[in-house]
Amino acid sequence: MVQAAFWFAVMALLVKLAAERGLPTMQIVLARAVVTLALSTVGLVRAKQPPWGENNRLLVLRGVFGSGGFICFYAAVIHLPLAEATVIHHISPVLTAVVASLWLGERLERRVLLGMALAFAGVILIAQPAALFGGDAAATGISWTYVAVGVAGALLASFAYVSVRKLGETEPPILVVFYFPAISVPVSLPFAIAEWVPPDLQGWLLLLGVGAATQVAQLALTKGLARERAGKAISVGYLQIAFAMAFGALLFGQIPGTWSLAGIALVVGSVFFAQRA
Repeated sequence: MVQAAFWFAVMALLVKLAAERGLPTMQIVLARAVVTLALSTVGLVRAKQPPWGENNRLLVLRGVFGSGGFICFYAAVIHLPLAEATVIHHISPVLTAVVASLWLGERLERRVLLGMALAFAGVILIAQPAALFGGDAAATGISWTYVAVGVAGALLASFAYVSVRKLGETEPPILVVFYFPAISVPVSLPFAIAEWVPPDLQGWLLLLGVGAATQVAQLALTKGLARERAGKAISVGYLQIAFAMAFGALLFGQIPGTWSLAGIALVVGSVFFAQRA
């Protein structure tokens, strides 16, 4: 899970760099999906694993949830500061614990529900809506619209994580990973074609890097989720926030403000509080 956190942070960094070169969100999503689909297909062939499993319906749902979650996450990363977009996505551990309770019957304590409330309070501190904080919302550099998109991505990710947890009981990790890009490619292709921007050499390298980093992260995540309770395993991914803050500060000069830092602390603290259950 630590490896997954690092490579997901690298992926987010490359997404932001690709967007700064003028590449649209869905084009980046498609590139990531094509690269990971190719790598996953090679993995299936090498493992002599048929491209179907015991629970094909859930495999497809995992791909749908994962694709939706990543589209929302990429949009948030492109339009929000890197650290803030990352921490908003990481309210998913608390949501994952709730979804796992409803879906898998895992124990759900009151701490988890309180943790979810604290996590959303942290998101509000990060978003700093003008209705609550006053002043010009645009001056903060935080778009409430893309905060909402990020929250939607976190919710979809929680469903994806729980489906991976369930699939880990019957399906090999490489097959679970394969279905992610297998669904993402047809979903993103028409949108990417409609807004296609020809990449230069650096753009192509960034797109390939997004796909490669995602593949490594997904394999590490899938293996981790297959060996640990869904909510607890995902909480380790909060190391990604530290990596994202470092990348944002060093490469983009993005230093979270006081309210954002308070929100980040509240979100991270809410998950550790919930995981004491």
